[in-house]
Amino acid sequence: MRGIRLIETRRARGLRRDATGAERILWQKLKGRSLSGFKFVRQEPIGPYIADFVCRDAKLIVEIDGATHSSDEEIAADNRRTEFLDKHGFRVIRFINEAVFESVDGVLQIILTKLQS
Repeated sequence: MRGIRLIETRRARGLRRDATGAERILWQKLKGRSLSGFKFVRQEPIGPYIADFVCRDAKLIVEIDGATHSSDEEIAADNRRTEFLDKHGFRVIRFINEAVFESVDGVLQIILTKLQS
C-alpha cells in the first residue's frame, strides 16, 4: 500500500508544479487561510483521485475544470469521481477555468457560501 501512496504523492507534486493558470490564480486567493480563515491544500490525493483544492475541516473539494472536461466520456468520468468523493463524505463544487479568469471574486464567494453551509 505504501508504494501506491508514494506514486500518488509524486503525481500530486507534479500537478502542483504544473498548475494551470486558473489553478494558480485561485490558489493565490485560498492559500494561507486567506478565505475567512479556512485552510485549503492543493492537489490532495483522496483514494484513487487527486483533488484540486481541499478544505479538510469542511470536507469541501473545489475542482477547476478546463476544456478537457467537456466530452460525454469526460463528464461521465467526472460524475464517477464526484460520486466516489461524495461517498467518502466530501462535497464537490466545480468551476470552469473561464469562471476563475473572469470573476475570481465571484468564485470565492460561492466557495465561501458552501464552506459556511
